[in-house]
Amino acid sequence: MKRQIIDTIKANETIIIHRHVRPDPDAYGSQQGLKEIILANYPEKKVYAVGDHDASLSFMAQPDQIADEVYENALVIVTDTANTERVDDQRYIKGKMVIKIDHHPNDDAYGDLLWVDTTASSCSEMIYELYEEGKVVADWKLSDAAARLLFAGIVGDTGRFQFPSTTSKTFKVAADLITYDFNRNEIFDGMYEMDQKLLNLQGYIYQNFVMDEHGAAYVKLSKDLLAQYETVPSEASLLVGCLGSVKGICSWVVFIEEEDQIRVRLRSKGPIINTLAKEFNGGGHPLASGATAYSWEEADAVISRLQEICKAYH
Repeated sequence: MKRQIIDTIKANETIIIHRHVRPDPDAYGSQQGLKEIILANYPEKKVYAVGDHDASLSFMAQPDQIADEVYENALVIVTDTANTERVDDQRYIKGKMVIKIDHHPNDDAYGDLLWVDTTASSCSEMIYELYEEGKVVADWKLSDAAARLLFAGIVGDTGRFQFPSTTSKTFKVAADLITYDFNRNEIFDGMYEMDQKLLNLQGYIYQNFVMDEHGAAYVKLSKDLLAQYETVPSEASLLVGCLGSVKGICSWVVFIEEEDQIRVRLRSKGPIINTLAKEFNGGGHPLASGATAYSWEEADAVISRLQEICKAYH
């Protein structure tokens, strides 16, 4: 499949790369990293990375703005996106062909070519694998800019190599990437430095989360609360992993209220929780998933199910 993707990239002059809405470092890393790889090896091609920009990821890259007509006869590649409704910029269907590259469970097998590897730590790791194949079959080079983006994506999706998805292959890829010329400290600062207001909200989370005797935990962040801490939902989402350091925690959910819905951010240290996410308009990885609730009553139903899952796990 990797060779087919490489041959398809070689055969197309205009390539538009999409990723998922509400992007994280792996979304930017895989998307923008692939763009840099293609441009480094085919500088004559027109390559665009599109989608709404998240200001917290400005340290990584800025998306391109393109007109509808650019999609005519273009190859579209979607990275790090499990299902079609999560593709940022639904114009992706306007291209002549779609390639899906992803590491989430393949519940929505969209695209004309699909490469899905759920054993990969991140989609950025998969893009590095694509480069390795390209190096063998097409003498591809990896630029410093691409290496920087892929490294950031891997660091983000592995929680600085702490998540169970991190494998020996992940460390080998990272070891190669850090031989390229980029500033790792800038990446870590961009990814983990926080404004004081966000640290204050993190303090609220630590003081107000609720955990039962089976390690099922939750915290609710309402619109009013976010306003009180002068933060927006995308900023609050950066704090989802902080409860992972709590001793005895098994699985947890952070509810983040937006204008018309409540984001349900699920994390786990053992129990499979993407099945729970699917019950509430979502999905994702077995130990890291997202869903949507449309009332606090529905949020309470998520909590009840999570408590049942953690009790059964014990």
